[in-house]
Amino acid sequence: MDTILNRYVSNRLVLGIDGLSRSGKTTFVTELGNRLIQYQKPVCIFHIDDHIVERKNRYDTEFEQWYEYYNLQWDVELLRNQLFSKLNHAEVVELPFYNSVVDKLEIKTVTIPNNCILIVEGVFLQRPEWRDFFEFIVYLDCPRDKRFERESASAKENIEKFRSRYWKAEDFYLDSIAPLANADMIISS
Repeated sequence: MDTILNRYVSNRLVLGIDGLSRSGKTTFVTELGNRLIQYQKPVCIFHIDDHIVERKNRYDTEFEQWYEYYNLQWDVELLRNQLFSKLNHAEVVELPFYNSVVDKLEIKTVTIPNNCILIVEGVFLQRPEWRDFFEFIVYLDCPRDKRFERESASAKENIEKFRSRYWKAEDFYLDSIAPLANADMIISS
């Protein structure tokens, strides 16, 4: 906590919480946010999975499943332009939020307090398109078998989807981006 608070010297701190699926990012961010509020530090949190694209744009495309997950799950350039490039200065951002019930994107306006710690949590945050917008990145490192145990029973039944979609994309990220080597802090979860 002190390491993060020591970075917060100006109006905003843009903090990334990176880690693979089920590594504990959301739980960590909730606890961190609560602690920062106890320190009377304003917090604004963005969850990357709130901004995935519609199913037709990320499933059953001409690409391999791992590629769909890594490259098509989010509109990477849109998020770069509409979110990441504005985190240090914008008072408001307009972003697409995914509504899973109707499989549609809904544009919402988010107000960002001037004097706050902005926390962005999600998988693949250190991809080249986004990495430079963070002032500090925490990577939650958790073994694959432990993360898989956190999945629902129904999700575990489709292990082939994990092998061909999620795990291949994670391996690509680990091998090509080296998030552990590039993070400012690593926490084992």
